[in-house]
Amino acid sequence: MSRLQILVVSDLDGTLLDHTTYAFDAARAALERLRAARVPLVLCTSKSRAEVEPIRAALRNAHPFIVENGGGVCVPVGYFPFEIEGAERRGDYDVIPLGDPYAEVTRALSSASQASGVEVRGFADMTDDEVAVETGLALAEARLARRREFDEPFVVLEPDRAPELFAAIEREGKRWTTGGRFHHITGPSDKATAVRVLVGLYRRQLGGDVHTVGLGDAPNDAEFLREVDVPILIASSRVDQLRALVPAGRVTTLEGPAGWNAAVLA
Repeated sequence: MSRLQILVVSDLDGTLLDHTTYAFDAARAALERLRAARVPLVLCTSKSRAEVEPIRAALRNAHPFIVENGGGVCVPVGYFPFEIEGAERRGDYDVIPLGDPYAEVTRALSSASQASGVEVRGFADMTDDEVAVETGLALAEARLARRREFDEPFVVLEPDRAPELFAAIEREGKRWTTGGRFHHITGPSDKATAVRVLVGLYRRQLGGDVHTVGLGDAPNDAEFLREVDVPILIASSRVDQLRALVPAGRVTTLEGPAGWNAAVLA
């Protein structure tokens, strides 16, 4: 791979992908521009690795990506010309596991729910059909979304009591965050940590600095947006909340992939 100066890190749902349709047609011009300029696009998402793989294929993206709110950094085998310390071979990727195993976070969520008396439903409690209804995904895509490794998406059945549940999650020694559709329980990982790890690998390859641009639309993007050199906040109904968390962020005029397209081209 040629020497690079810019690295683009992007959330998916509500950012590069339309929040409702999951389409990215409005971003094709910017995607082609990045590809022509040989600028890596790193996807940074709450989605599972199994879920991201067909999205990467549709995007014609061959670069590393971050899954499950920073739970894992997935590097295509042979992408970097050196061995990646701490990585595990999983399928076609060297995966750097930064989060706790999925069984551990689902156990912690169940324990926090019982301790707080606040009922929840996570992906582990749902069928493929139920996840499809909750997300608007096709059934096959919902099945991939449930193939989790580090992070459990969940809904709180008594939203007014969510703070009680979140406090119980923290007493379990876990973290929680909020995305576009779901809350998530994680281990010690987050998107910002994963971005730092991956940028470190690029810097090691290049022997120099990397200028990072980040794009996101939800509160669970705030930490990684504060980590990059140029944070871009994609317009949405939550943008004021995100702007309070990332005051240095530039806010797009358009929402979703249309806003992403305009920001990247600019």
